Amino acid sequence: MSFTELINDNVAYIVIGIAGFTILLFFLVIILYVKNSKLKNKYKKFMTGQSGENLESEILSRFADIDQLKKDTLDIEKEIDKIKENLTITIQKVGVVKYDAFKEMGGKLSFVLALLDKRNNGILLNSVHSSREGCYTYIKEIINGESFLELSEDEKNALEMALNSNNYMA
Repeated sequence: MSFTELINDNVAYIVIGIAGFTILLFFLVIILYVKNSKLKNKYKKFMTGQSGENLESEILSRFADIDQLKKDTLDIEKEIDKIKENLTITIQKVGVVKYDAFKEMGGKLSFVLALLDKRNNGILLNSVHSSREGCYTYIKEIINGESFLELSEDEKNALEMALNSNNYMA
């Protein structure tokens, strides 16, 4: 069988194949036309009222805004660092113990208040209530979680409570 005989016998199949391929190409052209139209519309909308110079100035303005935002971010980060530094010396840990200073007096009107910063430095404030003589208040300094003066049992408890508290920040 020769090539021409082969073509003559299969003409119907060849025509159907070419027709199918043509239909496929037709649909592809339609899809590309629709996408191109959408792209043109977006371009027109983007360029409406803008010349090339105006568009360039708009882009430069946006870059200037970005540069200002970067500068502002750095300033804010510096301020946050200052705040964090200040927080290390603020009172962050607290312990309170109420007690009866004298056995004949009830109601636990005396107290010890421990106030510590992040580094466990601070004070113990002890207020001893005596109904006859009034109230006596004194302070003991705490450095690195320790006192150089002897502590009562209630003062030790208040200091331990503050050292173990989780009220501190950062």
